[in-house]
Amino acid sequence: MPSSTPIAVKRRESTGRLFLRRLVGLVLLVALVWFGWLYLQIKAVAGRDEAQQADAIAVFGAAEYGGRPSPVLHARLDHAVDLYREQIAPLVITLGGGSDKDSGMTEGGVGRDYLLANGVPYESIVAEIRSVDTEQQVDRLAEIAQARNLKRIVVVSDGTHLFRIEKLCEAAGLTVFTSPRAALGHIDDYDLAGRYMHEMLSYTSLRLHLKFSWMHRWLEGKT
Repeated sequence: MPSSTPIAVKRRESTGRLFLRRLVGLVLLVALVWFGWLYLQIKAVAGRDEAQQADAIAVFGAAEYGGRPSPVLHARLDHAVDLYREQIAPLVITLGGGSDKDSGMTEGGVGRDYLLANGVPYESIVAEIRSVDTEQQVDRLAEIAQARNLKRIVVVSDGTHLFRIEKLCEAAGLTVFTSPRAALGHIDDYDLAGRYMHEMLSYTSLRLHLKFSWMHRWLEGKT
């Protein structure tokens, strides 16, 4: 006599499918709540400018093209120049290295040259030229801050980028104030959604300690 009837087998299969559906539903609910909360946090930081008296202004790197700042980096640097002229801080730190394809150019070095061309004295600039992503830029910034006894830093980047920067800086023991660069023309809904998705995935990857190289390159390539 068979140990299990067809009806019992069907019941077990039905119970298993029900459990799986409930598990998937729970995971989706948790993900929805997480990404909803994260979107609101990123939006809140992006929408405020905390610039105030500090020891330094740190400009997070973006692409450079043949020794010239990309439009995004250009806007970040312009904002840093404005803050410097407003005497927010006596020092400007440019962050970002380069790749083998950059012919020796670095984001930090190009940023330094741009600041010099716009009236910021050489002695008021520190160029960091080794970092390759946001996490490394924060690590290098922490090293510079410790070496120069910098207690308060205004960090400059894209609005949507600043929430992740702020959290990384807090974890590194830095006291920072976020200050977003000006918008570049009109940003359509699709592009804006992509920027939020980029930051939400980047921060989630960071919190989950995911170090997939392909994901890391894809995410940082969009910054």
